[in-house]
Amino acid sequence: MQLTLWTYEGPPHIGAMRVATAMRGLHYVLHAPQGDTYADLLFTMIERRDRRPPVTYTTFQARDLGGDTAELFKTATRAAYARFQPQAMIVGASCTAELIQDDPGGLAAALDLPIPVVPLELPAYQRKENWGAAETFYQLVRRLAGPSTAERAPGRRPRCNLLGPTALGFRHRDDVTEIGALLGRLGIEINVVAPLDATPADLMRLADADFNVVLYPEVASPAAQWLQRTYRQPMTKTVPIGVGATREFIAEVAALAGVDATAALDDPRARSPWYSKSIDSTYLTGKRVFVFGDATHAVAAARVAARELGFTVVGIGTYSREFAREVREAARLYGVEPLISDDYLEVEARVAELQPELVLGTQMERHIAKRLGIPCAVISAPMHVQDFPARYSPQMGFEGANVLFDAWVHPLMMGLEEHLLTMFRGDFEFHDGAAASHLGRSGGVPAAAGAAVAPNERSVAADPVVGAAAVAVADNVVALASWAPDAQQELQKIPFFVRGKARRNTEKFAAEKGVNPITVETLYDAKAHFGR
Repeated sequence: MQLTLWTYEGPPHIGAMRVATAMRGLHYVLHAPQGDTYADLLFTMIERRDRRPPVTYTTFQARDLGGDTAELFKTATRAAYARFQPQAMIVGASCTAELIQDDPGGLAAALDLPIPVVPLELPAYQRKENWGAAETFYQLVRRLAGPSTAERAPGRRPRCNLLGPTALGFRHRDDVTEIGALLGRLGIEINVVAPLDATPADLMRLADADFNVVLYPEVASPAAQWLQRTYRQPMTKTVPIGVGATREFIAEVAALAGVDATAALDDPRARSPWYSKSIDSTYLTGKRVFVFGDATHAVAAARVAARELGFTVVGIGTYSREFAREVREAARLYGVEPLISDDYLEVEARVAELQPELVLGTQMERHIAKRLGIPCAVISAPMHVQDFPARYSPQMGFEGANVLFDAWVHPLMMGLEEHLLTMFRGDFEFHDGAAASHLGRSGGVPAAAGAAVAPNERSVAADPVVGAAAVAVADNVVALASWAPDAQQELQKIPFFVRGKARRNTEKFAAEKGVNPITVETLYDAKAHFGR
């Protein structure tokens, strides 16, 4: 056994909680010791949900192990049904409770509750969180979904199910909104979205759809494959992350639905293709990027980085061992060695070895990149509270491609800014003691006087001989200064992003020395003074 500080995935019962928390009308009875109730914090503090997960814990303690823990489970299950009156229940054990082998499924069946009770067998010491979510969703679908009762009347619009979004998923809420709107433009109705916001009764209607859209294969693939085998429902293979994949997704669902894809292929909101070809972005061509996350997001991110933004993928990896094949295939496309590991120290060693200019990863890689001084954008779970924004911020569809462009390119553009700062490090504007330029005015200038500190360039040019009146502050004494024409011309040669501070510093220097008007010599004397 390896002792570690951080993990990419929790135990499988956390995956089951993600499904239960996403749904409505479903309750989870978890046979667990007192210490395993920490999982609530994942949803209330990180995802910022306004209610606790629908989970009842048996919360047995050490002293209970000498008694009848099975009876504790039955009591908790009866109480949960009486209190919450769910449409269905799932029952299982946490990793710790699994060791005492109380068989929650058998115990719950003996209670003969008047609702479906789905037992979960989640081997905590062989499997992890995403597998637990997929297995839970699969067992629910297998138990609850029934044959279709809806006839497809002539003229009825095609229908699909959106499968895979869960609680604590990376931008799942916004992805569902984005893809739902895209399907609407194609004339395709959404039959059921599950697990997110679905009820057990909704799962009973899954077979009424014509096909299934698999948004997150790590969660939805087993259930979608069962629906395909049992009810002959086709399933999509393309995950619509990035402009290219979104267009392929549109073509795929249009073919499954038998509709014309033309109306949705060219969305006016798809601004990232133009942005990525703009003069500012061509500076980023060939930037070295390392990608790591769950398999779906890692493979999609590498494609977007290489094909749509012109980056060079120098490494790709995943912690999702169940999908290692897909990541290995992607790695072959970019001629790199895949990293299949859930050891964050191994990931850190690979990043340090490759020295990329951008890391696309999880919350773990955010910390790794910060230690190594490399820009990073989060693309996948696990993530922290800042990755659950209040604003609309999808990863899928055309708007999702815009979000990706902003999230990935801006750290690199800030890197360019740092490069410029380094170039001008010897200038008085950027010496180590100077205040950060992005904080605006510094040096204690009162807000009321700020409007008069730096007159606009038009007013200066209007009277080049006298110059414009400016306020300089020296020991709280306000004095007027004027600029000679040659000094004004020299000032214009200073790059625009430092010109304002150069003006202010020169005027302050002139006020302190009693110089008026300001000449070219004054300007360079001020530069030398503040550069010391």
